[in-house]
Amino acid sequence: MAGVRKTPSGSGKYQGWFTDRTGKRKFFTGTHNRKETKRVAQRAEDNHVQVRLGYRPLPRQADKFRNRPFEKVCQEYFRWGEAQGGRNGRPWAKVHAGGRRFQLAWWSKELELEIMGDFEGVLRRVESALQGLQHAGKSGRTVQNYAEALRAFCCWCLDRGYLDANPLAKLRTFDTTPQMRRRAMTDAEIHALLESCPPERRLLYETALCSGLRVNELRNLRVRDLDADQGGFHLRAEWTKNRQSGFQPLHPTLVRDLTELIRGAEPTASLLHVRSHPVRDLDSDLAAAGIPKWTTRGKLDFHALRTAYISRVVESGASVKEAQTLARHSTAELTLNTYARARSERLAQVAEEAGEPIVGEKCAMRVHREAVGAEGLRIISFDDNELRETGLGRGDRIRTRSRPLQEYDNNTTKATQVHDTGGLPLRDAGQVTTLPVHSADKSVQKKCARSVHTTSLPPDLQTLIGVWSELSEEVRKQIKALVRGESGTQ
Repeated sequence: MAGVRKTPSGSGKYQGWFTDRTGKRKFFTGTHNRKETKRVAQRAEDNHVQVRLGYRPLPRQADKFRNRPFEKVCQEYFRWGEAQGGRNGRPWAKVHAGGRRFQLAWWSKELELEIMGDFEGVLRRVESALQGLQHAGKSGRTVQNYAEALRAFCCWCLDRGYLDANPLAKLRTFDTTPQMRRRAMTDAEIHALLESCPPERRLLYETALCSGLRVNELRNLRVRDLDADQGGFHLRAEWTKNRQSGFQPLHPTLVRDLTELIRGAEPTASLLHVRSHPVRDLDSDLAAAGIPKWTTRGKLDFHALRTAYISRVVESGASVKEAQTLARHSTAELTLNTYARARSERLAQVAEEAGEPIVGEKCAMRVHREAVGAEGLRIISFDDNELRETGLGRGDRIRTRSRPLQEYDNNTTKATQVHDTGGLPLRDAGQVTTLPVHSADKSVQKKCARSVHTTSLPPDLQTLIGVWSELSEEVRKQIKALVRGESGTQ
């Protein structure tokens, strides 16, 4: 039975009571008017009776927080995040905390959030606000970040009873396909950058290219984090992106350079000097080196140095697990599909190596048919037991290899068969032929010369072959010396 005390309390207000739906007596502080306080108590008891009888739904826990100011709840949320809101109960990173404050302030203004009750039916207004960001030219990733900030806040409120349901549960995600793509620097671009940049930034670029560390991670490195004995960096959980400690191995030469740099420095001193805007410094260094920032393959910024590192780890033949570990990624998909790049020069090399066992024996004849202005490669018999093939080797030097030559058909002037025997005696002597040499591509020349099976004899050589046996030994020696002098044979 609802009731009110006969005398007011020290504040002048009357205390009332009522019986709730569970049969327990509940007390509350009413107004300065005793009759009005009794009407409030009677109305509250009637509501609980209707709930107990099933005429009204159960009251929601969030109803008592309906009029709580949104700003106060946000402050409580920020205190929680800066104390234990990060991974594994760690605080938020400074950059992450700043981003959440900015985004929630934007949502408060955009949705006109004053009390927690304003979240009812907010889904339509949220979608409209996100679409406005999209139409303003924001990328899909940026729009999704705004949505995730408000969604995370709503989930936190739901866990603590400020909301009885997540108002953004049916919010669809946006397309986060990157509008721009970073490219992996080529070897020539890396060398040009390192040669043209100032000395104080060269070691920073080398460290980023050889470790894959992010800008903030490079900025937080201390002298004590370099381990010269193990050859790498000790990474600390308080400043790594994945909030996990680890060890990042380095090239021995880089470890030596860094050791010389920090000799005599305090253990807590910064290992590298990272300026406040390293992207601007990189842009100026790229311009000085003549390297374009944008190409058809993507753009270059400081984070592209990490892309270059991961791409080279994959190209080195590392296993999927090894590449994922060195990149410090949670999934192999992130390592291979987001960061690793397939460079065109590497693809061409792999395609050539894969096709060599299949079409390698045909390439010499194909090059001979398609080449324009090809030079001649001369195969000359120097005596009755040996035939030497001369051709260009490394450094444009002349190399010789002994190869047997079977009989020629003098009517068609074509060799019937040429086989590499590794220097075995010739069956027939006194033969001269010409093979194609293409100075434009010496690598193709080296691979394909062995596979040529049919050649042509120039008329002058045919004449020389016909009279070779009639020449005196002295004339033969002179011709041999002349041929050796012309071909450069040693």
